[in-house]
Amino acid sequence: MKHIDIITKKYDQILLVLIILLCVVGTVMLYSASSSLSLNETSGVTDTFFLRSHLKRLIVGMVAMFFFIFMDYRKLKSVAPYLMIGSIILLLATKITYMAKGISFPARWLDLGILTVQTSDIARFSLIVYLAYYIDKKRDKLKDFYEGFFPPIVLMAAILGTIVIQPDFSTAAVIGFIGFAMLFIGGARLPHIMATSVVAVVVMIPVMLMRSYRMKRVLYWLGSVFGFSGGADQDVVGYQAQQSLISLGNGGFWGLGLGNSLEKNLFLPTPHTDFIFAIIGEELGLLGALFVITLFLFIFQRGIKIAKETTDPFGVMLTVGISFSIIIYAFINVAVVTGIFPVTGLPMPLISHGGSSLVMNLACLGILLNISQAKRSVSHSEGWRPILNG
Repeated sequence: MKHIDIITKKYDQILLVLIILLCVVGTVMLYSASSSLSLNETSGVTDTFFLRSHLKRLIVGMVAMFFFIFMDYRKLKSVAPYLMIGSIILLLATKITYMAKGISFPARWLDLGILTVQTSDIARFSLIVYLAYYIDKKRDKLKDFYEGFFPPIVLMAAILGTIVIQPDFSTAAVIGFIGFAMLFIGGARLPHIMATSVVAVVVMIPVMLMRSYRMKRVLYWLGSVFGFSGGADQDVVGYQAQQSLISLGNGGFWGLGLGNSLEKNLFLPTPHTDFIFAIIGEELGLLGALFVITLFLFIFQRGIKIAKETTDPFGVMLTVGISFSIIIYAFINVAVVTGIFPVTGLPMPLISHGGSSLVMNLACLGILLNISQAKRSVSHSEGWRPILNG
């Protein structure tokens, strides 16, 4: 079999510009959205409390991104299984630590002494790397249920189960969706995916309803969509959703102007994290909101372009997983803020305040940039092609 070696010396410069532009927009909007909350948290001392925290994490994230730009992404193959095992251990350690301390707060952050990490973000990264490695290794057997499809499903179930018990149902659901998307594009049979999805839904619906606040959020959302009452306490349950829509309505087409949001003044809860897009809409208007959405769409488009131009199956699947992860998180965040989905706690990538999410997303985008400049080996004979490449 003959091969032609092709070397693309330059990384995707357009993608890098988009990433930096989104980080700049995110930093500016993070400061604006968090200024009132910072003053409240520090008893009026400073309005940059959350901004300083964000900048520190942004620097760490940029270091991680450039590290992965210069590191050969193929080295991740050798550590992929260990990343999965390590992620499960970290997730369990997080829950056990909270239980041992008698803390009833959701066990999502693990204190490692020098830093605190949200272990579900590490699990998301690990699952993407592992599935890319597995699909590359077992692509000829992936259509076989027991020998190809079933083993990664078991590991996915282990990851998702340990996230659900934190509890963090929405993150588990999104990570599961990313996993199924990768398996489908990698060549798994659609009937296998659909059957497994049905089983997952049957299991997860009762789990979701075990927490009363989830049920109330869903009922409120259904009531807002179909016009019926979601219960006596619907105003309390739907407070975030209501204030979010008020914020977007205040902005109109042109916006109130940078820094002029009314809702960020302790009316809208978590304006710097889960609902930062509402502040973007209020201050920058519909035009600003569409600009941010367009940046995410362009990043996704560049990711798909890189995947199509990559002939290494591991690189293709890694690119698909990372690109889907970024766009799905962004879409769900926008959908929650605009009332299309029930309220969940998912941040907007590169914009919302949150250390682990910011660092892991920048690290993933660094891998994407690395793949865009990787040495490729093109065979004269027809080899494996994912659904993405036709």
